[in-house]
Amino acid sequence: MESSGSSAGTSPDPRVLGILSDTHDNVAAAAAGIAALRAAGAQFLIHCGDVGGERILDLLAGIPCVFVWGNNDYDRASLKRYAAGLGIQCGDDFARLEFGGKKLAVTHGDNTGLLRQAIEKDPHYDYIFVGHSHIPADERVGGSRIVNPGALHRAAKKTVAVVDLEADAVRHLIVRI
Repeated sequence: MESSGSSAGTSPDPRVLGILSDTHDNVAAAAAGIAALRAAGAQFLIHCGDVGGERILDLLAGIPCVFVWGNNDYDRASLKRYAAGLGIQCGDDFARLEFGGKKLAVTHGDNTGLLRQAIEKDPHYDYIFVGHSHIPADERVGGSRIVNPGALHRAAKKTVAVVDLEADAVRHLIVRI
C-alpha cells in the first residue's frame, strides 16, 4: 500500500477485493457486510471511510485490509493507534495501492479536490474507490473505474462491492442483517 507517499503491499497480490464504506460504527451491518464479502471470495478488504469506531476495526482485525478516513471519523489519532495495534493499515485521507499491476486509489469522496486529483492527474489509476454518498455506483471516467460500494448505515439497501481485478468485474451485494 502506498498512502500519502509510502508504499507496501501484500504477497501474493489479491485478485478479489471487498469494498465497504460508511459503517458509522454499525457493528451488526458491518459484520454482515464483511461476512458477505468473505463469502464472495474477497481476499483483501478496503474500507472507504466513516469507520465510526474501534468496534468496526475489531471486525477487520486479522483480515488483510486498509481503511481511509471519512468526514465522520473524528478521533483519528486514537483510532489510528488502535488500528496499528491490531495490524490494520490506515491510509489517512488518500491511499494508493497496487495489486497485480493495477493502480488503485482510495478516498472517502467528501474531499472533491482529492477525488478530482485522482481522476485527472498522473499516475493514472485503474480503480478509484470512494464512499460518502451512501449510493452504490460503478462508472468509468476517463481511464479510471470509479466504484462506490454504497453504505452499511443510513441506507435503504445496505450494500458492499466485490471487485475481481483480473476480470475487471464489479458486483454490488445487498447485505441482509
